[in-house]
Amino acid sequence: MTAKLTVVRAGALTTIQDAGRTGHAHLGVLRSGALDAPAMRLANRLLGNPGEAAVLETTLTGCALRPDRTVTVVVGGAPCPVTVDGEPMAWGAPVRVPAGAVLDAGRATAGLRSYVAVAGGITVEPVLGSRSTDLLSGLGPAPLCDGDVLPVGSPDPVPALPPAAPWPGPPTVLTLPVRLGPRSDWFTAEALRTFTAAAYRVSAHSNRIGLRTEGPSLERELTGELASEGMVLGAVQVPPDGRPVVFLHDHPTTGGYPVIGVVPEPALAGAAQAAPGTLLRFTLS
Repeated sequence: MTAKLTVVRAGALTTIQDAGRTGHAHLGVLRSGALDAPAMRLANRLLGNPGEAAVLETTLTGCALRPDRTVTVVVGGAPCPVTVDGEPMAWGAPVRVPAGAVLDAGRATAGLRSYVAVAGGITVEPVLGSRSTDLLSGLGPAPLCDGDVLPVGSPDPVPALPPAAPWPGPPTVLTLPVRLGPRSDWFTAEALRTFTAAAYRVSAHSNRIGLRTEGPSLERELTGELASEGMVLGAVQVPPDGRPVVFLHDHPTTGGYPVIGVVPEPALAGAAQAAPGTLLRFTLS
């Protein structure tokens, strides 16, 4: 019989995430999935799970869980205190949680999003092939609430694994490579220079949909209306206030503001861990 996890403390925002939904963009359904995919995969691999097994993605304040059977978990991503019934445990390494005990992944001490992986994975019912929560469309399971009960899959036999692994630290300065276009010609030459030379900061209004910025405004060369166009992961859209927004995994399928450039997907894991106020620079790739 497999375990179940009761959510004792849901935290500010905790969602179920895996590798996301692929192959449905033509239907207006985008990927969603873990914002810090490398952290999700590493936490899973330390447990012998497939790298894409569903995990919990917390936001800043962590979460607390009580299993009805003994389980093994890894808390990774943003560093945070980890306790079991109040006793300090390892962060970033497998921890055994007895039946009825409370695992608490606390407030992030750096970065923004921690990942709680469980041996066997979280096995809520998939929607369009994924268990991920999509905050914009509402697809997938709802964000967690206190008292929710989550099913856990049967763990695979665990191969010989290291007791811990090196985890990249959250960025103190976030540098995002960007490829200009498709609408970079809508901006003045000075705006293009500013975009790749100025210092921005991550806005507190950022979320899973997009990383918003604070800093100099980018002036447009063309001021007319732009017909809505398809949006891709990593698109850097410039709304009327002139401050770039980097689209993350729950971004809209279309948008009507010009896209000055696109950040390649591998660079977006750093954006997932960039706390409000983090210095941000865009560089041409």
